[in-house]
Amino acid sequence: MIQSFILSPGSLCVHSCSRSTADLRSVHFSPTGPCVYYKCNNMSATGEIDEGFYSRQLYVLGHEAMQRMATASVLIAGQRGLGVEIAKNVILSGVKSVTVQDEGLTAWTDLSSQFFLKESDLGHNRATCSLKQLSALNPHVQVSAHTGPVDEDLLLQHQVVVLTDSSLDDQKRFGEFCHSRSIKLIVADTKGLCGQLFCDFGEEFEVLDENGEIPTSALVQSITKGNRGVVFCTDEHHGFIDGTKVSFFEVQGMTELNGIGPIEITVRNPYSFSIGDTSAFSEYESGGIVTEVKESCILNFKPLSEALSDYELLNMNDFVKTSRHKTLHLAFQALHGFVKKEQRLPHIRSQSDADVLLDMVREMNAVTRLEKLDEVAVRNLSYTARGDLAPINAFIGGLAAQEVIKACSGKFTPLRQWLYFDALECLSEGESEVADTSFSAKHTRYDGQVAVFGSAFQEKLEKQKYFLVGAGAIGCELLKNFALMGLGAGEEGQITVTDMDFIERSNLNRQFLFRSHDIGKPKSEVAAKAVRDMNPRMNITAHQNRLDSDSEGVYGYDFFKGLDGVAAALDNVEARVYLDGRCVQHQKPMLEGGTLGSKGHTLVVVPHLTESYGPDNSSSKDEIPLCTLKNFPHRIEHTLQWARDQFEGLFKQTPGNVNLFLRDEGFVERTLDHKDAEASEVLGDVWSSLQDMKSGGQRPTHWEDCVSWARCKWETHYNNEIRQLLHCFPANEVTSSGLPFWSGSKRCPHPLIFNPDNTTHMEYVVAAANLYGHIYGIKGTRDGASIARILEKVQVPSFTPSSSVTIHANDEEMEESRERGRDDAEDARLEELKGKLASPSLKSSTIRMYPIDFEKDDDSNFHMDFIVAASNLRAENYDIPAADRHQSKRIAGRIIPAIATTTAAVAGLMCLELYKLVQGLQDIRSYRTTYINLAVQYFVMTQPNKPRQFQVAGQKWTLWDDFLVEGRRGNQQEMTLGELIQYIKEKYNLTICSLFYGAAAIYSGQVERHQLSVSDVVRKVSKADIPPHKKMLELTPMFEEEEDDCYSVVFIRYLLL
Repeated sequence: MIQSFILSPGSLCVHSCSRSTADLRSVHFSPTGPCVYYKCNNMSATGEIDEGFYSRQLYVLGHEAMQRMATASVLIAGQRGLGVEIAKNVILSGVKSVTVQDEGLTAWTDLSSQFFLKESDLGHNRATCSLKQLSALNPHVQVSAHTGPVDEDLLLQHQVVVLTDSSLDDQKRFGEFCHSRSIKLIVADTKGLCGQLFCDFGEEFEVLDENGEIPTSALVQSITKGNRGVVFCTDEHHGFIDGTKVSFFEVQGMTELNGIGPIEITVRNPYSFSIGDTSAFSEYESGGIVTEVKESCILNFKPLSEALSDYELLNMNDFVKTSRHKTLHLAFQALHGFVKKEQRLPHIRSQSDADVLLDMVREMNAVTRLEKLDEVAVRNLSYTARGDLAPINAFIGGLAAQEVIKACSGKFTPLRQWLYFDALECLSEGESEVADTSFSAKHTRYDGQVAVFGSAFQEKLEKQKYFLVGAGAIGCELLKNFALMGLGAGEEGQITVTDMDFIERSNLNRQFLFRSHDIGKPKSEVAAKAVRDMNPRMNITAHQNRLDSDSEGVYGYDFFKGLDGVAAALDNVEARVYLDGRCVQHQKPMLEGGTLGSKGHTLVVVPHLTESYGPDNSSSKDEIPLCTLKNFPHRIEHTLQWARDQFEGLFKQTPGNVNLFLRDEGFVERTLDHKDAEASEVLGDVWSSLQDMKSGGQRPTHWEDCVSWARCKWETHYNNEIRQLLHCFPANEVTSSGLPFWSGSKRCPHPLIFNPDNTTHMEYVVAAANLYGHIYGIKGTRDGASIARILEKVQVPSFTPSSSVTIHANDEEMEESRERGRDDAEDARLEELKGKLASPSLKSSTIRMYPIDFEKDDDSNFHMDFIVAASNLRAENYDIPAADRHQSKRIAGRIIPAIATTTAAVAGLMCLELYKLVQGLQDIRSYRTTYINLAVQYFVMTQPNKPRQFQVAGQKWTLWDDFLVEGRRGNQQEMTLGELIQYIKEKYNLTICSLFYGAAAIYSGQVERHQLSVSDVVRKVSKADIPPHKKMLELTPMFEEEEDDCYSVVFIRYLLL
């Protein structure tokens, strides 16, 4: 770490760079004092972005936007909780440099939301105390601290300026200056449960990409001639909206459309749209791709002093609160006036100060004339203005940092120009009217939070026992907020966090608790240590368990019953559904949140009050049909999935099957029992993998064999199979209805001819040969020249297409063939393979294969080399535009785009719901389900849905209802099945006619089972022991009183205590 401290007339300037290669570039003198700058490269000498570090963010912003960001210098004024949140996110994003400015000294109230300050920093400058940890966030960003005041010279050194904790006079003064100098200005402020954001990007700000979405494309089915030509697309929804501009490519017949445009369209329905006059064009014949064309736009901004009076510039985010946010626009101005006059914020819970502030707002409204003034909101702002809350700062800080990114990159649509946010519903009913000394400062790290909620609530927070599942991006942000809030930080409190993953370099750009020296360590352990450093009082236990049925011995009945709530920071639907089910089962609230690039969502699940996350309702509509993958791709996604399937089959599944065969005597018989058309393929691959090449197999004995295999595999996929396909379906083939077979989504392919001078051809051979060698333990090489010499000696078998081969034109034909089962020839082939695999010589070999697990983030392992080359060669077969490595990695690696700004905002919203859960609020109107898109400032905040009611046996129930039965009441013997049936009859007046445990029917009228204990019946029918940790059996009853069309159930939750 290179660091310097230089005293100057008005300030102390500190510049830091965590990169070991930093070097002193210059000393700059200004009226505010000298500043030392260090070279700290954001990009390599060739101008390439560090894709390993910025991997997930690159899929949100793109290379060009990040290159523009790497030239931007940003000033962030104010380093309280909001300022440090913005700084953290901006530094992680990868700008050139960040200057953090603050003249103030650390106070107790700062510790409630400033996560880089400690108690030992009390009385010291906030900016300098935060510098070391801020500079450690990103080795590519130069970070410096400025402890003098903000002045015009300082502003001129930066392209983007963010003001936090600033006066309205300063905002106006600096706003005019920045506007006149084309410096982008962002003003952010939070007071208690309210927040404010303002943007001014100048007279003419160019937005290069309004939403960041991948341009929509569709395949053309036909185009009409007429004054308004109509374009019909294939059976996939085109996805365009009115006003979209598009270009056409590969249209046959009506070739006039190719390359012209862009053309503005009018959508008619999901499958068609109209364009301009096509009456003079040629007749449409076939083919064509239509693609959205993105165009830049120029936006105009008003300076802050003018924008103050323009209510058209207010962006609404919670439409229930429209009048409140208009009121807050006045209230924040009035609050600045109050501070200017009184030289202080309103006292906590002071009725008289609230009266003064409200009178000021009323006076302002006499001019503004709002239809409805939310006076309660004004009072609550006054009562809580001294509060400083981590969740509010996380949300506003995430939004503000995203605006910085927009200002630096021209990517996404900026805020125009005001946004207000509040979470005043977090206050308990009637609480806002109470003046209580318990809200006053106690000189503790929670003073900023106590100022809003009081000390009694703080004690309640500290006693909470919460389970956090996931310590990735959202998990890190949640843990940071938990530490600042003091959740579980009391003697009776506890946080348990589990995450089975280990830290990778690609995590560092958004999982801010991790550093480069943590790579390879468990996420949960490192995250737990990091938040203990933030708040030494945190009681946190880290696990590395996957949350599923296999871990119920750890997370069982006793564990869940001891919890106050659960937070889900998961990255897949399946895990969310499982956790949600456990929360419903044990009647526990759950906080859930997720992100996808600039988009985010939050959901709060409250027992008996809201619906749950629910089952996985995702459909298979996005799955690629097998025939499309196998023979008829028309998008790069199809070729990439095909390449990924090739990787899994060749380098993981087949080696895995070979190892199973070698150690499992029953492998062959089990495979044959599947009676599946793939059985011969599986067994054939096993045999050929064990038989050496000289004997007709595919087992290599040296490196040259691996190269020969790769070359022949290239010939098979990119020449032979394509020739066979064209033999079955020639280019001029027509369907039974007389239409061209190769039309619409079916693109007519052409075979490739291997060329060792073609880079992609050789990349495939190099990657495939090395991977093939790896699964046999044979060392390969990247030396292209030596591989080329081997290729000269490879004998590629000749190939002639066969008329006896059947290729299915669609999945329906494939399914019909599968249902017909194996024919005699296939049965004979299986018998032959069975005999070959029975040979003792195969198993007597000491061979062991080494299956490969796909890893997308290691550029040295040949995995992505193979995927990219295999996909782009297939794309070339079908004249599909190729994808670069970056795009291919996202699609084939199923990477979820992620950026720190969205993550911070989502975690902040989740923790606002946590405040409500801890208070035990039971008015559903207090809670919020949120959907956001920071790229376009889109916010939808609504109250959650109530749980759906259903009827069973004439009674109304919800998913939260159950029949809770103690199996051993009063330490007696466990009840019998008959006693359980009688208990339900007596208590609920319902007659059980059948009972299920999972899929097993444990009772359907068998009287002889009445005398057995319930657990004995379960063991007998399921033929399995009940694990010792399982203290609750979930039984599904059916009742004689039920209607025949009842599809919902109320579970019997049977306790074995």
